[in-house]
Amino acid sequence: MINGIMNIYKEAGYTSHDVVAKLRGIVKQKKIGHTGTLDPDAVGVLPVCFGNATKLCALMTDKSKEYEAVMRLGVTTDTQDLSGRILRESVVASTASEIENMIMSFVGGYEQIPPMYSALKINGKKLYELAREGKEVERQPRHVEISYIRILDMNIPDVRFVVGCSKGTYIRSLCADIGEQLGCGAAMAQLKRTRVGNFRVEDAVTLSQMEELMRQGTYEKYVIAPDSVFMEYAGAVVKRAFEDALSNGNKLYPRQLDFDSAVLLKDGDMLRVYNSSREFKAVYVFVKNEGVLKPFKMFL
Repeated sequence: MINGIMNIYKEAGYTSHDVVAKLRGIVKQKKIGHTGTLDPDAVGVLPVCFGNATKLCALMTDKSKEYEAVMRLGVTTDTQDLSGRILRESVVASTASEIENMIMSFVGGYEQIPPMYSALKINGKKLYELAREGKEVERQPRHVEISYIRILDMNIPDVRFVVGCSKGTYIRSLCADIGEQLGCGAAMAQLKRTRVGNFRVEDAVTLSQMEELMRQGTYEKYVIAPDSVFMEYAGAVVKRAFEDALSNGNKLYPRQLDFDSAVLLKDGDMLRVYNSSREFKAVYVFVKNEGVLKPFKMFL
């Protein structure tokens, strides 16, 4: 069984769930989960968790992301991308300089309204299901952070750019919001996710490559250990006498651990914990007023 994370390149035409279903057939393993939905027409990085690493799926969705997108100015659609029904077409009257200034004005935090064609749920129903029924419901804006935007090419009405952003950011909505501010409307024409956390597109493998890796038996070098997600935390090895406490998911005291380096634990600090064989087993959190470490996430 594979226990770890693999950087999969999602190709156009597949949903994220399709990728997981295909992988279950390729690796003959049921316990697989993806770390964040990509639109069917979008391509790029999709970290996939296998075995005990599926516990990381929710944590991975919190990671920052980077996309390369093409925005088509002068067109507004019901899906905010070019797959949707055209609602309005307009002349792009803005100059290249005005367009660039407007795009760059979105760097920083802003309140973004999620699109109707999204997997967000309202009253237990996904928004895209309501949209397909011809219904539109009020959506509350959500704060998103745009860390940076780099314009790669401007060939009006198309603008190709790279954007780094926080979780929950919809690039389709970003394009639509830019177009609205310019007064001509805009829709997303292409989207490639180039990074999720430390997972980069140049290191990703396609489903067909995965099939070949499994056939050759060389897939293991592409499996990333679960603790790689937590390398910003200090590490410690449990002393052999206290292995059972770790194996049972019990609380641990600092004196029961050998730390990788000198560390002064503060309340709420996270710690990577390994058994005496240096196998990653858990992330613990320090509770200062009790002087104890309590399990946060176990990988037994």
